[in-house]
Amino acid sequence: MKKRTIEKIPYLGLPKLIKRKQVRYAAVTAVEEIGQEKHLITEVYRNKAGCRKVPVARIVVTAKDFGTYFPDSGTWSRTMIYTQRSTYPGLAWRKDDGQRQLSEEEAVRQDIIYSMEDMGRIQEFTQDVTIWGDPSWWEYIKKKQERIINREYQERTRRKYARRRQALEDRKENTPELPEKHMLRYADTALFHEEHHLYYKKHGGWASVACSECGGVTDARWKPGQSYESQFERIIEEPRMNYYGTCPMCGANGKYIPQGREKGYRRAESWLFLGQKYKKDGMVFRYINIGKEWQVGMLGGENGEEMYNAREELSGIEIARVYFEPGKKIQKDYHKHDPCRGEDYWDDCNLFGMANISIREARIMPETFKNMEGTFLQYSALQEYQEAAGDVNPVVYLERYIQMPQLEALVKMGLTGVTDEIVKYGCGIAEDRSAKRADVLLGIRKERVKLLIQHRGDIGILNVMKAEKRAGEKWTDRQIEQIRELRIGYAINTALKYMGIQKYLNRVSKYAGCEYGTGCAVAESRLNQTALAYIDYLEMREGLGYDMHNTVYLFPKDLAGAHRKMVMEHNKSEADRRIREVNGQYPLIRKHYRSLRKKFYFEDEEFMIRPARDAGEIVMEGRVLHHCVGSNSYLERHNAGKSIILFLRDKKDPEIPYITVEITEALDIRQWYGERDGKPDEKRMQKWLDNYVTWLKCGGASMEAQEETGQRILIYA
Repeated sequence: MKKRTIEKIPYLGLPKLIKRKQVRYAAVTAVEEIGQEKHLITEVYRNKAGCRKVPVARIVVTAKDFGTYFPDSGTWSRTMIYTQRSTYPGLAWRKDDGQRQLSEEEAVRQDIIYSMEDMGRIQEFTQDVTIWGDPSWWEYIKKKQERIINREYQERTRRKYARRRQALEDRKENTPELPEKHMLRYADTALFHEEHHLYYKKHGGWASVACSECGGVTDARWKPGQSYESQFERIIEEPRMNYYGTCPMCGANGKYIPQGREKGYRRAESWLFLGQKYKKDGMVFRYINIGKEWQVGMLGGENGEEMYNAREELSGIEIARVYFEPGKKIQKDYHKHDPCRGEDYWDDCNLFGMANISIREARIMPETFKNMEGTFLQYSALQEYQEAAGDVNPVVYLERYIQMPQLEALVKMGLTGVTDEIVKYGCGIAEDRSAKRADVLLGIRKERVKLLIQHRGDIGILNVMKAEKRAGEKWTDRQIEQIRELRIGYAINTALKYMGIQKYLNRVSKYAGCEYGTGCAVAESRLNQTALAYIDYLEMREGLGYDMHNTVYLFPKDLAGAHRKMVMEHNKSEADRRIREVNGQYPLIRKHYRSLRKKFYFEDEEFMIRPARDAGEIVMEGRVLHHCVGSNSYLERHNAGKSIILFLRDKKDPEIPYITVEITEALDIRQWYGERDGKPDEKRMQKWLDNYVTWLKCGGASMEAQEETGQRILIYA
């Protein structure tokens, strides 16, 4: 669209004002040919004296493009002529109008087309779109604009898909051939330990043996015979289930499996990674599923089923490929199956939801590390990491290495625990990701690195060292190991505010009745629980405003008893704070109590029911009965009068909570519950409440005059 040329076209002008008062805008149209392309020009004018020469907006539409020009600001916009803003529709020329958003009916009355000739031009230009009903003039332009946008989106999507497919084909062409035979031989040795099965069936001192390695079936004696000829017969060890023996035919070592236990086949699965050089200095890691299957062949014979052969088969299928290239985003391709076409294919995106293809930790084939030489990943220390950690996921490891190249140094220093944490959970453990030294990177003292290496980068030790540096302390190696045994993390800072680290460690050991470094799981668990309880005790003392310099408070004789006391006091303090908070937040509950009591109060010989006095009483009701009536949702409804919270009590103990009732404005019981959301004496209490509701709907308290004359209606039986 030639915008400069369009701007130079003289304005069409509004021939004359529309006399109807409700009309605020009028549109005129023209079709111009610019650069051998037809343009529909629609100009919108204010229906106001002095505004007939310059339009508010000039809307231009071609077969393939559109745009809106605003003469006041001299700017172009590609906004739709008619858009949905919030819940109200809006027209493009009204965006700076300062008026509220109009309904569609109001917009139709206030924004009109000047003449039927103008409407005809719009309809003729937009005849390739379909509109039902009796649309306004801008609906035609809107549909045309939507058609253009959809066509552009489809074209962008097509081009994007074509680029993706071309890149996928390029990756497939440049991916080296998979060495299947070598891969299967390696998998059989490294993953399945060249396991063979010897299927057997005993009959007397003889056994029929079928070998999955050679496929043969033979009879051999496992119990020596008494005859002269038996000394020349082949003797094997006694076949026993899951014991290992030697095939009498090929000499292969295998595991004995009873013939009667083998109804089908057995299969074992494992996974492998193979890394190969990709293009000049990139790498492709191939994730391969390896399976080994054992099966024995059976035929019907004179004495029942008989073995006629045995076999074993190795198979592998490539699951995914991950491409690493310098300066490019990591690309993952997945091997999929199309059940409609019955064929396998490669795609550059995963599946979805629970069906996603996962790449997990597995063994890396040794030639991978040779192939990494000369690539930008050759110094990633992946080989050293696998030797320390066992099965690994090289894809995740290399992603972390690209994010944080210091990972190589951490691996080579022997900080296996730290590298595992970074690989599995991200780089958040690093304090300064730009640092080159391990102590600065991890946020610990320089002299602590050796101790961390001794513990192979143990995360618990690292967290203690971080806490040491943050607290500005300098602990001994023994103290660090003891704190690690407590497993309390940064909570140690609470204790350090009131005592030295050694005093705290001694106190925990004394309270727990256990020594450090015993290696006993029970002792370590008790030390951990005691340390946490002591920290919790100190925090509660501090929060309740006690003098923390008083040694009686700091070092109680009975930690468990002192902790329970603090819990009770803390809970009371929290309850008082909550009551003050809700009473201030929901004041209408207290204000309307008297009027509600006159309406809802009732009692008989055994029970009484009344509304809540204030919000705090509702909160305490919920705490005592252990249900949710004290939550804000119930308090808000009661405060607004949408529902009323009533307390049903036994007349003998009117202040002890028994049942909580929520009743609606229509005098219907929404719900009622006793302790822990139970319904005590349900049938009896439901009948009592049903009669109570009947009493309310029949006039309730207005019937008190009947009681004075001795004609009170007993609603409870």
